[in-house]
Amino acid sequence: MEHMMEEVRLDAAAWSDALKLYQWLCTFVSVAPREHDEWWLDVGAIMRLETRDPRGWESIDPYEGEEERREDPLFPWLETPSTPADAERYRKLVGELPRASVRSLIVRLGSAPRTDLSLSPGWAERLPETERRADVILSRFPDHSRFYTNLGWKSDQPDFYKQDSLSFNPFSGFDWDAGLIAVNDDEVAVFWNFQNL
Repeated sequence: MEHMMEEVRLDAAAWSDALKLYQWLCTFVSVAPREHDEWWLDVGAIMRLETRDPRGWESIDPYEGEEERREDPLFPWLETPSTPADAERYRKLVGELPRASVRSLIVRLGSAPRTDLSLSPGWAERLPETERRADVILSRFPDHSRFYTNLGWKSDQPDFYKQDSLSFNPFSGFDWDAGLIAVNDDEVAVFWNFQNL
């Protein structure tokens, strides 16, 4: 079900509204300027909270001020990439997604894991508004952007609404974590959902 969105006016208010997709779950969202040819080093800086959104827009850190973070400054990440050798290791933990599948993953990161979203109660009614917000998020990343996830998938054009048992490469100590990394020449973004089942 592909529909072209109307021209999205992307500004700080539209971005904040779109991030309401993640208000009920433990989802981390942060965008940073791209500073390195090896973008995994920018991802690591995001995970270590060493960066700020280059546009000054909202980020989400669900563990800010929490006891787990006070005990471990890297929480919830097990570790973060900070060297070229780390980048080589991390590269094996993700696969590149086609842009056509990214919208459904953006929505999936605001949902419970291991469920077929298309069968959940009220899904058809929620879908238009949910996809509108996902389209706003996606519009920040121009056509030449590349997208990566730690989730496994079953086809060339995966639909994350319908995949109900997703394999994943863990980035945290949670029972399940699912992420999206967006990369272009100017910005790097990390969206990550953490859940205990």
